[in-house]
Amino acid sequence: MEKKSKTAAFFLKILRWKIGEDTPAPEPKVIILGVPHTSIIDFVISWLYYRAIGGKPYIMVKQEFFRWPIKRLLKSMGGIPVDRSIKGGAALIKATVNEFNSRETFHVCISPEGTRKAVNRWKKGFHRIAMEAGIPVYTGYFDFKTRTIGRGESFPLTGDADADIANIRRWYKEKGVVGCHPNRFAHIED
Repeated sequence: MEKKSKTAAFFLKILRWKIGEDTPAPEPKVIILGVPHTSIIDFVISWLYYRAIGGKPYIMVKQEFFRWPIKRLLKSMGGIPVDRSIKGGAALIKATVNEFNSRETFHVCISPEGTRKAVNRWKKGFHRIAMEAGIPVYTGYFDFKTRTIGRGESFPLTGDADADIANIRRWYKEKGVVGCHPNRFAHIED
């Protein structure tokens, strides 16, 4: 665990955000779901939150963003470039599992929606990564209605991705989180 950043906490306060859970996930390696992901501001808010509570956050960012002038900034903020041009995601999953296996600590935030646009189905990559790397998955949320950000509970995975994702999505529905753009977030698949 890193030292809590008073600067990050200050910026959250200036932006009128409240902190939900005030400690990082206790395990050294975890996936934290970033939901609902409806705006690029989600990255900034979640990064400030995790630094404010003493965590070292990492996030998968499409490699097209890793160009001058922001490449160095993204890397310093824990950005990991992702090649999304390879269809099927097998290469990305393998690379992420390798990242987990090569580090002693690694808290990565992944948006299962895969985009900031409205989607009915979540991508299953986070589930495959967690199962292959043997790591827990936590809910992470940014609720623009209450302006609260936090890390929720850990969800034990059963190996049935569809059932696990339905249970996780149900948690978000019960929590009632609202994205920056509410019309871009669907809680439960129909």
